[in-house]
Amino acid sequence: MLEVSGISKSFGGFRAVSDVSFTVDTGQIAAVIGPNGAGKSTLFNLITGHLRPDTGTVKLDKRDITGAAPHRICRMGIGRSFQRTNIFTKLTVFENLQAAFLVHYGRGRNFWSRSDAMYRDETAALLASIGLLDQRDTVAGTLSYGNQKQLELGLALASDPAMLLLDEPTAGMSATETHDTIRLIEKIAGERALTLLFTEHDMEVVFQISQKIAVLHQGQLIADGTPQEVRADPEVRRVYLGEH
Repeated sequence: MLEVSGISKSFGGFRAVSDVSFTVDTGQIAAVIGPNGAGKSTLFNLITGHLRPDTGTVKLDKRDITGAAPHRICRMGIGRSFQRTNIFTKLTVFENLQAAFLVHYGRGRNFWSRSDAMYRDETAALLASIGLLDQRDTVAGTLSYGNQKQLELGLALASDPAMLLLDEPTAGMSATETHDTIRLIEKIAGERALTLLFTEHDMEVVFQISQKIAVLHQGQLIADGTPQEVRADPEVRRVYLGEH
């Protein structure tokens, strides 16, 4: 589904991503790992159009999306969450997802309709799917951090993506929140037949749910394969897992 070929990005004299190539198959759960500063978020920004690569291409279902605007890439089928929670903190949980549906269906600028009456069934169904239906009337900014990340996942799902990119989905969570979030992501990916690509520092999470892992170090891809292959790779063990 996703094909990244020879992609590079520099900021001044600093090469954040260097000639990275990998693929993610349809329906696959894949992870990108690496130490802080390895280039993971930059890579995600290159895939989703938030940055334009210096070289290389990004293809989604064989369509070249290199450098396309983020909203266009979203409409082509890629949803995205960010390291920092990105929700409407002053709206209720229900209003957050309803707004996302309005934007997805192109009704965000329709001043002649009662927007609060639109897509209520779809919003309620998605809230139930992400486990927040009982908090539908809660102001989003008062949710726990874990629940805010669940809501952000719902915002990404409202665009009905074929592929979902999650940047550190469990960062800052407690062990219980991490476990619940990963179970939720697995459930939703299965129910919706989603292709999933995520970055994560928690190695237990990565090796627990990934079918494929790409490893970045100083902007370069040093390994790409199954969890078993990556775990056994001597270069990965040296630079990332801290073994000699």
